[in-house]
Amino acid sequence: MSDFFSSGWSWYVAIATVAGLVFCLLLLLIASRHKVMAGDNSTGHVWDEDLRELNNPLPRWWAILFVLTVIFAGIYLAIYPGLGSRAGALGWSSAGEYQQEQAEAHKAMATVYAKYSGKTAEQLSKDASAMAIGERLFANNCAGCHGSDGKGSKGFPNLTDSDWLYGGKHETIVETITNGRNGMMPPMAAAVGSPEDVRNVANYVLSLSGSAHNAIAAQLGKQKFAVCSACHGMDGKGNQALGAPNLTDKIWLHGWGEDAVIAMINQGKSNQMPAQATRLSPEQIQVLGAYVWSWSNSAPLVASSGSDTAVTAVTPAR
Repeated sequence: MSDFFSSGWSWYVAIATVAGLVFCLLLLLIASRHKVMAGDNSTGHVWDEDLRELNNPLPRWWAILFVLTVIFAGIYLAIYPGLGSRAGALGWSSAGEYQQEQAEAHKAMATVYAKYSGKTAEQLSKDASAMAIGERLFANNCAGCHGSDGKGSKGFPNLTDSDWLYGGKHETIVETITNGRNGMMPPMAAAVGSPEDVRNVANYVLSLSGSAHNAIAAQLGKQKFAVCSACHGMDGKGNQALGAPNLTDKIWLHGWGEDAVIAMINQGKSNQMPAQATRLSPEQIQVLGAYVWSWSNSAPLVASSGSDTAVTAVTPAR
């Protein structure tokens, strides 16, 4: 059904475009006819007793220019896309041109990245030129969410610490940058129980990291935490295979305190780290991943602090 409507809309656009060009030609034809409506070559309309509307034809140069414009439009629509979903005789598209330009740019840069091929993250982190490239890649592609210093903000993980949701190996970082991450914490209020149960579980979660909490409520919430342990583990230390955060540290991605934890249990959270494979080449991602890795592994040549670690830290479970 969707294909039918898509095809119908394409036909509508094509017909409307052609009809517009035909209308322009008809309008030109009508306007160019010299039809005398009165003996004095006027239309017969008179204003202020002596102001008459003459019925002179359009200047020939203007009419020729108008016709050439319509012909040009017709030729353009024949060779370029414009008639609905028709690709045009040349098969050109802005998306195709962009992809071609990207491919040419990647090919031109291949020689630059060739010397980094096969190197480990540790080796790259000690290469000043590789880290300089990584820093620019991060500034252009990651800093918008994670900050120029990589320390993130609420909802965007701090990339300068060692708190990893999916693991801190270079291969894992490269995988995350390449494919992105879709993290989801489902609403758990119904599974936990009553609002009082949710409050108790929230206090138990806070107690795991030694954060301020109600000790009595935390004790009551310990048993109910079992429904959370499937992802976070019975000890609350998380599961990197699932991207479930460690609840025993004091790193809170979406705010901390009783109200914040209760809201997370009640409402859940869904976050996405977009894939960068369409923007960056594998060679660029390799270097960028090493730059990110270096931030949490004390690489001496990294001048700025930030990291795409949080590029993996997308799953909001806290």
